[in-house]
Amino acid sequence: MNKGSIDKTLIITVIFLIIIGLISVYSSTSVLASVKAKYAERGGLIYLQKQLFTLVIGSILMITFIFFSRERLKTLVFPLLIISFIMLILVFSPLGVSAGGARRWLKLWPSVFQPSELVKLAMVFFLAWFLSRPDYDKNKILHFVIPVGLMGIFQLIFLKQPDFGAAMTLGIITFIMLFIAGISLKFIGVTSLLALPVIFYLAKEPYRWKRITSFLDPWADPQGSGFQLVQSLIALGSGGLTGQGLGEGRQKLAYLPEIHTDFIFAHIGEEMGFIGASLVVILFFILSIKGFKIATRQRESFYYFLASGITVMISIQALINFAVVTGLAPTKGLPLPFISYGGSSMVISLMSVGILLNLSKVDSPFLSEDSSASKKRLKITYRYYYRGRRFS
Repeated sequence: MNKGSIDKTLIITVIFLIIIGLISVYSSTSVLASVKAKYAERGGLIYLQKQLFTLVIGSILMITFIFFSRERLKTLVFPLLIISFIMLILVFSPLGVSAGGARRWLKLWPSVFQPSELVKLAMVFFLAWFLSRPDYDKNKILHFVIPVGLMGIFQLIFLKQPDFGAAMTLGIITFIMLFIAGISLKFIGVTSLLALPVIFYLAKEPYRWKRITSFLDPWADPQGSGFQLVQSLIALGSGGLTGQGLGEGRQKLAYLPEIHTDFIFAHIGEEMGFIGASLVVILFFILSIKGFKIATRQRESFYYFLASGITVMISIQALINFAVVTGLAPTKGLPLPFISYGGSSMVISLMSVGILLNLSKVDSPFLSEDSSASKKRLKITYRYYYRGRRFS
């Protein structure tokens, strides 16, 4: 990579994911005109139009952050925390919007916004700042309690909405970043043990318990609690190797709920087959690899943790979505970044990629040396990264 240039592979990967997403959103929602009268006048294009609108907003933010001053990224830590916290609280005000028994959205003209998406990015910024402080000590219990305590506050608000999926995702992102920073495993182990009773208590909620039991054996109640997963597996199985063809899927005909959001990967498997689904998985794999490579090229620990955290945030959400759709995990209500219908996820994901592309412009400190010396320095650097030691 030349000094000052963005990572072209990363931007091309994201563009391919967005194109697949737009095609899938249109294909999975185009039949609405014949199913619901309120969509008839717009010919089933309402979802595609809204997705394009948020794509434009997200692209503007992405371009803005590509050319954003690297030094000024550090100044966004606390403004992002404060704004995301206020927006999360406003969900419970008259500005909040309820749907499906949950109150997770804010009415922002001309659409709605889900603050939990911004909270994840804000937490990544905070952790990048906190873990890169000169006085940070990975062996101090207080330096573990502070980020975990902040995470816990956000999680309590998530559970009030309720949004168990967002709470779980935020926890995974936080603990992975602490692990990368070299935090003592005994801190993570003890916290996990203490959290087990809480998780068990939350899982006892009837609707959550149904999700768990249906995940373990969806065919036990194929017309009830297991209906969504059964229909998802049918969609994936009926796609075969090459799929039934674009627009030819049948699960979108009111069989698979949330097919354009949480279960859009099943729709891709049905219409594009194993080849199309595999392409999506490969693209996310490439995005993850490029994100971590960008992280390891950073000369300052803040930017290293920021790039790592953003990569983890996007990758974990994609991985959980794949697991849910294929029956490897209970339903969590998490969209597939860049692909699922949903403005909040699209805007925050593109904003995050813009930051990654900004950080990709740094020139590697190893490029000017011969190959053997570069490999030796790279091993030393990896050792410092993964043991959580401070940068010189």
